Amino acid sequence: QVQLVESGGGLVQPGGSLRLSCAASGFIFSSYAMSWYHQAPGKKRELVATITSTGGTTTYADSVKGRFTISRDNAKNTVYLQMNSLKPEDTAVYYCNTNFKGVPRWGQGTQVTVSS
Repeated sequence: QVQLVESGGGLVQPGGSLRLSCAASGFIFSSYAMSWYHQAPGKKRELVATITSTGGTTTYADSVKGRFTISRDNAKNTVYLQMNSLKPEDTAVYYCNTNFKGVPRWGQGTQVTVSS
């Protein structure tokens, strides 16, 4: 079955960096666009970044443009989110996502906390 497993979250100071990874299995990874979402306490889950199946096109939320980079390695069935210049408002649980046959699939999430 479809499985998405995120890793790489943690506690970082403002201005720091983290790289999140999402390992995918159970589907033909190279055929699907992948996305990262985040959800802060008490808020809705929001789209952060999306990458097409080949990696040729990426899109970002305005709040992370210029700071975050989404990428993928289709040989490793893994999608990444490089987060630089982190701000306290980036604190959230980060989720990997794909729409498999029209049904959204989610990982368990990884906590990112930006605090001094």
